[in-house]
Amino acid sequence: MRKTLLSIESRSKHLCTIIIVGICALGLTGEWALAATKDSFRVGVIDPQTVIEKSKSGSRALAGLKEHAQARETVMKNDQKELEKLQEELNSASATLGDDEKKQRQERFAKKFQEWQKRGQEFQAELGQKQKDLVQEYMAKIEEATSVVAKRHGFDVVIDKGSETTLKIVLYHRDGLDLTNEVIKEFDKRFK
Repeated sequence: MRKTLLSIESRSKHLCTIIIVGICALGLTGEWALAATKDSFRVGVIDPQTVIEKSKSGSRALAGLKEHAQARETVMKNDQKELEKLQEELNSASATLGDDEKKQRQERFAKKFQEWQKRGQEFQAELGQKQKDLVQEYMAKIEEATSVVAKRHGFDVVIDKGSETTLKIVLYHRDGLDLTNEVIKEFDKRFK
């Protein structure tokens, strides 16, 4: 009986989801049809990642982020070499050390290893936050530049087409609809 109730409840939820999606799709189709019947409805696409990478200030910001990451990586590698050296010393002197000295060195190594791991996690979190901040800052600037280009050419909607590394949103578009290069030019004019 319980299995049947769960099955009915599961089916009900699934059916409700399908109905809601259908209603939303019909509503969107109606709105798009109304917009398309006015004069013309123009849709453009851009690739924000390309705008960041190819714009002057975006490429400088990415280079700065990369430099920051490489500096952190260098610190981590140097600490790793120190840990490896301590491990070698511990292994080579293990036979000649007394139990107390051996235990102290093992504890010192374990403590340094934990500190190294913690530092690595902190660096990752710091880098992730810097990357998130950069994307937020540049997306606001990209939206501004895109708005100017879209208004200049009469586009009603501009969609982020995504990329292979993120989520590919637009599967097909006519060549003339890609505004990425023009947005890069506008971006460079506005944000030096």
